[in-house]
Amino acid sequence: NPSTTVSFDLPNDVTVSLDIFDITGRKIRTLVNEPRSAGTHQVVWNGQDDHGNSVASGLYVYRIQAGDFVQSRKMLFMK
Repeated sequence: NPSTTVSFDLPNDVTVSLDIFDITGRKIRTLVNEPRSAGTHQVVWNGQDDHGNSVASGLYVYRIQAGDFVQSRKMLFMK
């Protein structure tokens, strides 16, 4: 089963949200929306949307928000 891992470091305890968007900007999956402790974290995306449907191979964007920090990055998902 194809999957991809998103890694991130937190300097302190904070509520984190991690969302996946398709290239048109449509949100397709929320991976994390909860408090996390300081340290390094890894979240695995199995290539499914919020409804359990498999997404197509292609370019996606993940957005992580931790407190006042927001970052978006592109990622390539291949089946």
